[in-house]
This record gives sequence, structure tokens and C-alpha cells, in this order.
Amino acid sequence: MGVNGSGKTTFIKLMCRLYDPTEGEILLNGVNIKKYDYDEYMAIFSIVFQDFRLFGFRLGENVATGPQYDNEKAVRCLRQAGFGERLAAMPAGAGSYLYKSFDGSGVEISGGESQKIALARALYKDAPFLILDEPTSALDPVSEYEIYSKFNEIAGDKTAIYISHRLASCRFCDKIAVFDGGEIIQAGSHDSLIAQESGKYYELWHAQAQYYVRR
Repeated sequence: MGVNGSGKTTFIKLMCRLYDPTEGEILLNGVNIKKYDYDEYMAIFSIVFQDFRLFGFRLGENVATGPQYDNEKAVRCLRQAGFGERLAAMPAGAGSYLYKSFDGSGVEISGGESQKIALARALYKDAPFLILDEPTSALDPVSEYEIYSKFNEIAGDKTAIYISHRLASCRFCDKIAVFDGGEIIQAGSHDSLIAQESGKYYELWHAQAQYYVRR
């Protein structure tokens, strides 16, 4: 976690080889990631970036990112991502078109619904590393809480990396890395970080909490 511009997304893009380090190296199991086959390396990540895109194809095709998909798996992933209620209202379920680019009966969706579909897409890939970059920024508080409360179920046995500037979303994480000025300045559990009253995490937590305290 960290404020906007602190380096969180850059860190993920370095990990995913969208950027190459200009100094030092990144290791996976003790091996420089540049030594792995690029496609094989990328196959281990399921990622939802802030700037994802959906297309005017069928919903299931958007989830699977291809014309052939497992409908049952796509529906399961959409429900896990909190899209179940909206899915039930769609005329053709996962076979419904999004937008009207290719089909006049296409369904228009909100920004929050788009984020849920993007999360379902990451779940559908079923890679061992799940990376979510501000995945709930367009969701209302109730939908956001729904994702948080189900996160362990959603992540399963995967290694999940969750990026956020909202500290409330950090409490369920096993380990929190605090970014500031392009560096990791603190790391630990919520309880250990909140106990450090001179730390950045404590400062940001109380700065955000003041908006939720009754006066």
C-alpha cells in the first residue's frame, strides 16, 4: 500500500517484466527472471491492472480472453468476483454481448461491474500468482466489502498480491509492504504496523480513519 505515485504499480510492472530493472535484479526461486522463457514466466501470473480493457464480445469471451471458453468455469469465476446478481439478469447469461459494437442488444455495464469482470478474468486464468492493482476503486462500499470478505476464498491456494491506497483493504492481508517515494519503507502485519506510531502506515491509517469516525 501507499499513496498515489509511491511506486506500487511500477513494482508490479517490474515483477511482470513490463519494465526491465535499470539496477539490480529480480529473482524467482533464486534465478534472475530474465533467464526464464518469457511466455512460461508470464503464465504464472493472473493480473488485474487499473487500465484493463473489456471488448464488445460475449461476456464469457471477455472472461476467458478468447472465443472458446468453458461456460461453467466462466460463470463460477463471475460469481466469485461478485458479478452473480448482474449475470442472472443478463438475457443470455455469459453468452450476452457487452456493449453494442457488434450486437445491437449488447449490455451496457458500469465501471464497478467492469472491475468485477476483470477480476473474474484473472480468476479464470487460474495462475499461481494473483495480482490485483486497485481492483475495487470503482466499486461502491458494499461491493468492496463483499470482495474483501471473500478474498481468502477467491485467492484459494494462490499467492495473492493486492495493491491499494485504501488502508481498510489491508487488514485481511498476511503481510503489508508500505511504499513511499519509490521505496518499501515498512513491512509487516496490520497489527505490527499500526503499533509503530512514528511510521507512515500509522500516519495514513489515522488520516483516512478520521473520515469514518462519528463526531
